[in-house]
Amino acid sequence: MFKTTKKDLVFFDLLSSMMEDTCVAADLLLDLLTNYNDVDNKIKEIEKYEHKCDKTVHELVNELNRSFITPIDREDIFDLTKAMDNITDNIEFAAQRLNLFAIQEIRPRAVETAKLISSCVKELKVVVDEMKQMRTSKLLQEKVIEVNKLENEGDRLYNSLIHDLFTVEKDPIEIIKWKEIIETMESTLDACEEVANIIEGIVSKNV
Repeated sequence: MFKTTKKDLVFFDLLSSMMEDTCVAADLLLDLLTNYNDVDNKIKEIEKYEHKCDKTVHELVNELNRSFITPIDREDIFDLTKAMDNITDNIEFAAQRLNLFAIQEIRPRAVETAKLISSCVKELKVVVDEMKQMRTSKLLQEKVIEVNKLENEGDRLYNSLIHDLFTVEKDPIEIIKWKEIIETMESTLDACEEVANIIEGIVSKNV
């Protein structure tokens, strides 16, 4: 039966810290798309938080290597850590492509996707925080469902954005640029759902 000790909490604390940095990165991406100025510096700030997440990944792996017993299966901790890292990787990739592709103007509906990402990672932060008390949590399952709903909303928005791109945009270069940016942002939402699904699997094995 699942229960945590003080020593176990280090894993959950590191996962929560990682999600906190992911939330900041998502909000920075939203700000970048909403207020498209000072682009280089805003991207550097996003990169800073992606690097912080990478550092936490290394800390978690080192902790796994040092620990004989872990609060949940070490494979699950590793898979969860890598899946969480994928979220910030994709946030960084989306931001960098704006610069790489010399984007001059942001499409309004791309901002809608960034808002979904920001909302989704905030819900996911609650899910990760609730893992410490997964047996008694009243919020964990509810928030997993909310993440899935937001990802589904993201799918619908993605389809609409791609349709608009190919029916409205006349410049083939702009189509190529924005298709990749939109797909990267959609991959961010997919990564959020993957994390939620991994946690749901962990809960089903440990309560």
